[in-house]
Parts: sequence; C-alpha cells; structure tokens
Amino acid sequence: MNRRGLILSVLALGTAGFGGAAWYATRPDPLAESVPVAPELADALMRPHSPILGPENAPVTIVEFFDPACEACRAFHPIVKDIMAEYGDAVRVIIRYTPFHGEGSETAIRVLEAARMQDVYFPVFEAILEEQPRWASHGGMRPELILEIAASAGLDEEAARIQMMAPQTIGILNQDRADVETMGVRQTPTFFVNGKPIDPFGEAELRRLVAAEVAATQS
Repeated sequence: MNRRGLILSVLALGTAGFGGAAWYATRPDPLAESVPVAPELADALMRPHSPILGPENAPVTIVEFFDPACEACRAFHPIVKDIMAEYGDAVRVIIRYTPFHGEGSETAIRVLEAARMQDVYFPVFEAILEEQPRWASHGGMRPELILEIAASAGLDEEAARIQMMAPQTIGILNQDRADVETMGVRQTPTFFVNGKPIDPFGEAELRRLVAAEVAATQS
C-alpha cells in the first residue's frame, strides 16, 4: 500500500452524511465506466494456485491484490467478509499476493502458504491480519513474530519452516509478483469484480459493483 492508497482507504471508510451523498449524486456512475480487463490479461488476473475464500463455484469473483502488511488491506477485510456474508454462495474472493512491504510481506505470504499446506489457512490468515500492528508497524517490521502468531492459530511451526522454503511456495510467490507487474497494480488493496476494476477506489464502489454483478447472475 502506498500513501495515496492509505489516504483513499481512509476517505472511503469515512465517507458519510450529506456531503458524501451529494458527491455520489453528482459524479459519474462507476459501474457504467467499468469494463473487464483485456482477454490477454485473464491469466495474470487469476491463477489456479491462488487461495479462494468462499464457494469455489460462486458466479461472482472478487480478485483482491493483497499485501498482509498493508493497513488498508486490514481495514478492508471486514468489508470483504461482510460482502461475502451478504451474498452467500454467490460471491467468492481470490487472493493474489502483492508483497509491496518487503521482507515482512514476503515472510507473511510464505507462512500463509505453509498454513495452506497444513489446512489451517483461514485461521492463520485472520490471525496475521488481526496481529498486523504487532509485526508490521511503520516503526519497524518484525517478521520474526509472524510464525509465533501463526502458531497460536494452529500452525505447526517446525513443519512450516520447511514448507515456507518449498519450491511450490517460491513458485507461487514469484508468479504473483510477475502478475502484479503485468496487471499494473501499484497499491493495495486493488479489487476486480468479475474482471472489472474498481475505479475510482472505495468501499461504496466495491459494494455497488458486486451488487450489480450478483444481480446480473440472477436475471
């Protein structure tokens, strides 16, 4: 997440009242402007190896370019969960790793992949985000805490140290890095809904585009 991304997320989360309503009433409809990514980018947007939150066969797919050290990703996580709860089996989320915060991000991603191998991905994912202020403080990254945090959520720490360095883990990390470049992602979180980008960025835009895509599948 860059400074612009953090500012945008704070503004999105704080928009309320008459001023916000007036702005939404006068600006162009983002749904009318959102078009799917070009076909040649389809593989870079979604990969078979990516973690899936929610039903695998859901008709609406949110792709989130996600950095576990990103404050805005942590702030948006309850929003994403709320959207999934609202639409049930109609929505799934695909996570694309975006290690913009260096060693801390990469370590967390490796731990998440070890957790996936051990079938404890979701509790570890939640724990890493919940404890993010401990290990990803702007005052200094402390990636050495991540395994401890993950272990408290059920990860076998000894096995994870080997799994974090497995060729499968390295391959996923490298592929996601390459896809981030191909897609031109510059801040986290970045969302696509059924291949359509959220533009401009914000909670309201994400909710509106998901609602429109769900409605389209039910018509």
